[in-house]
Amino acid sequence: MHLLKSGITLLLITILCEYTTAQEVQISKEELVALTPEWKGERFPDGRPKVPDKILERMKQVSVEEAWAVMKNASYGYQVAEHWQVINPDSVLVGRAVTAMFMPARPDVWKAIDTLGKKKGKRGQNTWPVDILVKGDVYVADQFGAHRNGPTIGDNVGNAIYARTGNGIVYDGALRDVEGLKEIGGFTSYYTSYDPSYHNPPGDLNTMIVGINKPTRIRTVTVMPGDVVLGKLGVVVFVPPHLAEKVCTTSEIVRLRDMFGHQRLREGKYTAGQIDARWTDEIEKDFSKWVNDHINELPVPKETIQQFLKDRTW
Repeated sequence: MHLLKSGITLLLITILCEYTTAQEVQISKEELVALTPEWKGERFPDGRPKVPDKILERMKQVSVEEAWAVMKNASYGYQVAEHWQVINPDSVLVGRAVTAMFMPARPDVWKAIDTLGKKKGKRGQNTWPVDILVKGDVYVADQFGAHRNGPTIGDNVGNAIYARTGNGIVYDGALRDVEGLKEIGGFTSYYTSYDPSYHNPPGDLNTMIVGINKPTRIRTVTVMPGDVVLGKLGVVVFVPPHLAEKVCTTSEIVRLRDMFGHQRLREGKYTAGQIDARWTDEIEKDFSKWVNDHINELPVPKETIQQFLKDRTW
């Protein structure tokens, strides 16, 4: 009998632990590390890949086409999300993704998630992801396009996000207080729609948070926490962290080749046909010498150029 009671007690504890774990919306460090095995660099304490600030700064100069080409060649062909409304459309959004996933709410699931959050001292579910943001992050949220009574971000939450990150958001849903959000100078943001209503559970239970820093769908892209977000010209690109430096370096070399090609065309040294086609060895040698001669004047990190020249065979 004693063994039976012990067994029942152990079973109940196991069930309780599994139930509690099931309600955890934030991914564990172990899961996150396991899901991002290609990243070999530094991580945040929660396991999220931490692409260096220098790479983020270089990423601002990368074009959408350059980023897409590198990722496509690495078999990441679906990392571009389109069809956004934009706050500060003339600015560039770059940062590390913190992901949040919402779903249409149902009372029993919403209550289970909310109860666990309250036990940990959390308040409204729409602020849970905001609480973990740090400088250089971009809040990336799948709000499943929710419109009427769906907005979980207005000017108050927007100011909190900007204060923590110095960045804007990528938000597949409706924002409210867009006029107020536009007053936040650096809040370059991509969102789906605008509506003056607001998310107000449990009175109007229409959305609930089900994931923080888990794999998240934005349009037709699977976004992972730690991805480098590049938003420009109304398009958002999500660069896997292990490809971020390669994207930057490739973009910089393309930029140098363009500068060289344009200069030689203006000088009349080569024809447009020669520059547009695959370069001959003569042009490649000329390019290498031009890069070396102007290494201190070019808008590309010197270490990138030095490595490029080191890898050249002529």
